[in-house]
Amino acid sequence: MVSYLPPCMTDRRAFMATAAKGLLGVHFAGAATRDANRVFAAEDTARPAVHNGRAKHVICLFMNGAMSHLDTFDPKDGTPEAGETKSIQTRLSGVAFGEHLPRLSYLAGGLAVVRSMSTETGAHEQGRYLMRTAYKQINSIQHPGLGAWLTHLQGRDNKELPGNLFIGSDNSHPGAGFLPPSLSPVPIANPALGLQNTKLPSYLTTANFNRRLALINRLDANFRTKYAGQQVEAYNEMYIEARRLMGSDALQVFDIKEEPEKIREAYGHNTLGQGCLLARRLVQAGVRFVEVNYGGWDMHQTLWDNMAEKANHLDVALGNLLRDLHSKGLLSETLVVLQTEFGRSPQVNENAGRDHHPGAFSCVLAGAGIRGGQVYGASDKRGFSVAQDHCSVADLNATIAAAAGIDTQQEHLAPNGRPFKVGGGGEPLRALLT
Repeated sequence: MVSYLPPCMTDRRAFMATAAKGLLGVHFAGAATRDANRVFAAEDTARPAVHNGRAKHVICLFMNGAMSHLDTFDPKDGTPEAGETKSIQTRLSGVAFGEHLPRLSYLAGGLAVVRSMSTETGAHEQGRYLMRTAYKQINSIQHPGLGAWLTHLQGRDNKELPGNLFIGSDNSHPGAGFLPPSLSPVPIANPALGLQNTKLPSYLTTANFNRRLALINRLDANFRTKYAGQQVEAYNEMYIEARRLMGSDALQVFDIKEEPEKIREAYGHNTLGQGCLLARRLVQAGVRFVEVNYGGWDMHQTLWDNMAEKANHLDVALGNLLRDLHSKGLLSETLVVLQTEFGRSPQVNENAGRDHHPGAFSCVLAGAGIRGGQVYGASDKRGFSVAQDHCSVADLNATIAAAAGIDTQQEHLAPNGRPFKVGGGGEPLRALLT
């Protein structure tokens, strides 16, 4: 990434980032049992409604490591490429999913499945960067993630909470890119623990802490005057927001233990399930964008031993997230996206696994702004390449942005004067949009 600041400003950036990290332990820059039974009864919401309103909130579930399309949303039953995965019929006529997704098969009437994704890279880091930004990773500039764009253009719905959050452990997230660093996603490594280090240590009283802050501000006054500008103000705002959040009642939203045990159990006691539950709490509180990252999909060996567990976690977590959002009236304003960096090879390797395959893969959308109950595009009979209605990563990003009410053709200037578009200049998939 090219620095647009002089060396002393770079030191300033490091200082402010460290200050916020010290406050919160995060890096800003970089119902009752009866209700639970009703919420998660499949018969109540077998077909989540098609929603006409634009998405106020977006939840992206990122399957880190490249989820196999052939064993999930684009099975090739009866072919050598199918491997050991059997297909099951969904509630959409003629549409089948992999056998480990029975709940999502039942809810297929509310899903828009894109089976014609492809990308130019089969490398994990570059693939994840492209999926999150819609731009190729280059050395000259860092592009903003979609969550930073949405928060930047639409503002925060809840002024007490960050607008952009990341749940998981992937350290390669592009963050806010060239946008103000205060728009970077606040990371939560473990959803069961929530946002950590939000209380002062026992040895530090509030009065002493406030005196330290006042001293820092006095020492920093000359620097702020000399190097006044957007970047310095962004870091100042980040620092102030971290302090404000420490004393806010809004922090309760990060504690999923406030949910009844039956609901926590229904989502699944794994990082994806608990992450999805936390994501629901966050959007219910007004957070604009949440990514839930779930790794372990890089299955070069013993794929079918691993797939049974991973796909089951996905099936339970996503199925319950959709039902929960629907029951609370949130699905009409929340877009849920399931994505991954690329697909996996139709040919099974000698280790009973599948290797990297950018030629064809699948993603799924549901909720606000999306017309559910359809499959868009198709891969060929082997699942090797796109056969119909190709969708690029930029097209998918543009579709998400358009569903959220963003103009994907408007140009926005980076600090170096170069124009960029939200969604990378891709063409939204109009067939999916309401």
